[in-house]
Amino acid sequence: MPEQEGKQLLHLVFGGELKSLNSNEFRDLRSLDIVGIFPNYAAALEAWRAKAQASVDNAHMRYFVVHLHRLLDPDATASDAAH
Repeated sequence: MPEQEGKQLLHLVFGGELKSLNSNEFRDLRSLDIVGIFPNYAAALEAWRAKAQASVDNAHMRYFVVHLHRLLDPDATASDAAH
């Protein structure tokens, strides 16, 4: 895969079935769907949308985008972490 130009801002997309619609606690951590790690927010959002649409019939299924770059570099400026 060719290297992306610009600063790499890693994002994780994952999801699973929630215990309740009112919480972010998963029913079974062993069955989490780790979609992948993406080089930028746009790519992560595209993957998130695809998974969210595919699971639309299950109200308890939720997918999330985690801004890994913010965890890896918490001192980054707000402009670097815009997404």
